[in-house]
Amino acid sequence: MPKRNDSRPFDENEKRYLDATNKFNTDANESIFFARELEHIKSNTYDVKRPMLSALDLIPLDTSAGEGAEYITYRQYDTVGMAKIIANYANDLPRADVVAREFSSPVRGIGNSYGYSIQEIRAANMVGKSLDARKATAARRSQDEKMNQIAWSGDAEYNLPGFLNNANIPTYTVPADGTGSTKTWSTKTADQILRDMNAMCTAPSVTTKGVHKVTELWLPLQQYSYIAQTLRSTASDLTILEAFKRGNPDVLVRSVVELEGAGAAGANRMVALERTAENFQLQMPMPFTQHSVQQKGLEFEVPCESRMGGVVVYYPLAFIFGDGI
Repeated sequence: MPKRNDSRPFDENEKRYLDATNKFNTDANESIFFARELEHIKSNTYDVKRPMLSALDLIPLDTSAGEGAEYITYRQYDTVGMAKIIANYANDLPRADVVAREFSSPVRGIGNSYGYSIQEIRAANMVGKSLDARKATAARRSQDEKMNQIAWSGDAEYNLPGFLNNANIPTYTVPADGTGSTKTWSTKTADQILRDMNAMCTAPSVTTKGVHKVTELWLPLQQYSYIAQTLRSTASDLTILEAFKRGNPDVLVRSVVELEGAGAAGANRMVALERTAENFQLQMPMPFTQHSVQQKGLEFEVPCESRMGGVVVYYPLAFIFGDGI
């Protein structure tokens, strides 16, 4: 027990204060407890491999560039030239060659953090309770939401390309022949809706002379629900969706929430596409990563980071947009 300068003994209140102070300084148990709990929390968070955000689920992911990449660069090659019938000993043979174009997209970092106060750690240790892993889950979720937003709409400020605002993807002009000369499906007949869906799925193949074939049709949730619940006709027990599937058995129809208001002037958009990693990819050189814990004052903070380069569309003619439905 320490003594005063004047050698007087401590009273009971002062003894209790010193005991509490000494206990605070011996925080090894709390530190060990926190380290063990943090590893458990990190493990649980990494188990979330498929976030419930559609872009991260629907757009093929590419992580091959590596964490240190500053740009995603790809090259597109095309052949040029022609052949002709030649005479014997001809010396004017037409020339064939290969032409290459190079495209680059920047990579940007996305970051946030979560933390626990020393008191939270002490309290959890005292009652033998695990630390709340929802903080780590919230950090992961917020980064996924940001990546999902950029994947669909891009980020003009940081020059990150998105899928839905790609200017090279062609647009199908939806006929405005619904009630009141509108494009919206709720004002159209089943035949008119089926015509729109079939035209969307046929266009990429026609434009590319069969090089690309539509494998999926994405619709806003409201329009998907409408065709899934509306009968083909009063004389049929098939819905519009079922009738479309009979005529297009190789085309998967999906509902995508983000397509609501995603078109020109805020119109609802549908997308027909050949969905393969060869045609487009979401560039993510560094998926969600949690760094070593850092103590800042009376808090332990865990920095979190990821890096992405937006959505790169290699073959724009493999897709087509349709607005106004």
